[in-house]
Amino acid sequence: MRREGRYGMARVRYGARTWAEIAAARTAGSRLPDIWSTGVVAVWESDPDAVAAVLPPPLKPTGRPLVRVNISKVDLPGYPLGAGSFAVAAAHDGVEGWYPLVMPMTHERALVGGREVFGEPKKLGEVTVEREGLVVRAALARHGIEFVEVRGAVSGPLPLPEPTRKTDFYFKFLPAVDGSGDGSGDGSGDGSGFDAGPVLVHCVRNEKVRKLERITGDVVLRESMYDPVADLPVRELLGITISEKTTDQKGTVVERVDPRALLPYIHQRYDDPRQIHDGPPQGSV
Repeated sequence: MRREGRYGMARVRYGARTWAEIAAARTAGSRLPDIWSTGVVAVWESDPDAVAAVLPPPLKPTGRPLVRVNISKVDLPGYPLGAGSFAVAAAHDGVEGWYPLVMPMTHERALVGGREVFGEPKKLGEVTVEREGLVVRAALARHGIEFVEVRGAVSGPLPLPEPTRKTDFYFKFLPAVDGSGDGSGDGSGDGSGFDAGPVLVHCVRNEKVRKLERITGDVVLRESMYDPVADLPVRELLGITISEKTTDQKGTVVERVDPRALLPYIHQRYDDPRQIHDGPPQGSV
């Protein structure tokens, strides 16, 4: 099949796009309709030392050591998306929100925007949200391990909340080209591991809910060397809900982060904790 471009030549799809095409893509992306998802959310109180241990500076614990898992099926036009988030309560500069440790997604497109734009810890995984009558089951899995399962039965409707604003905290960074960058961008410094100085992002979400129900059930955390959420046990289950909601989001870089303070936590982002220290592959093409 011949693809005609300017001057009648076949278009090379890896070639540069015109500014008009770029502007059209941006305009289309800014006019998305409300996208609704069906999601199960469980919140529990965990071990305060464990929650504090996973928070990189300058994030700090809140007054309660809360953990939240959100497991959703999103009605994206053309194909459904499974999306999950396992997060702990955190605070920064007077703002309370959530710090996600892992965000499994079922499609590559959802990974790219979140990781590269916001710094979200997204990884490809399996996401399950099932409902048969009143019985509900939701789960997150990677590498063949179902490391979170929420199960139970709908026990009644809940009042619809007013539209709310919620904040998630992310760290956006790039590992150094030579594995030993100093955060200055030249990759030749004191071993801090970044090509450019990492930044802390506040991602604010505006959420609207059109259906909300209570679930009576439990949360099961299973051991996984890749997603060690079992280190944040359920001490007191505060609630499980299933809802239909839509959200929008806006991210803001709020400050630059000390690279040496962040480096001990970077293994959270990778399945192999040595990956952040890798040098360039020898003989790579």
